[in-house]
Amino acid sequence: MPRKKETPIKTSVKSGNFRATKKGAGMTKKGVAAYRKANPGSKLKTAVTGTVKKGSAAAKRRKSFCARSAGQMKKFPKAAKNPNSRLRQARKRWKC
Repeated sequence: MPRKKETPIKTSVKSGNFRATKKGAGMTKKGVAAYRKANPGSKLKTAVTGTVKKGSAAAKRRKSFCARSAGQMKKFPKAAKNPNSRLRQARKRWKC
């Protein structure tokens, strides 16, 4: 049986699935819901933006995201230098 061709998730703001770069980049609740509907069993969640208790699950998610996105900063120096890039804006929204 041939494999079903997956449709990539587009980062368009018009669909309502992603925030505009000026609004902090990243996915919206609607976008996360759409992704989880298309990918059953997914554990994708929205950004951790508020204050969190030290050592809590949310704090661990934030720490993990910040570590992964720091690696992206090294891999994509052009985006790392641009304060308006989606990467920098997302890190700012996550409070990295």
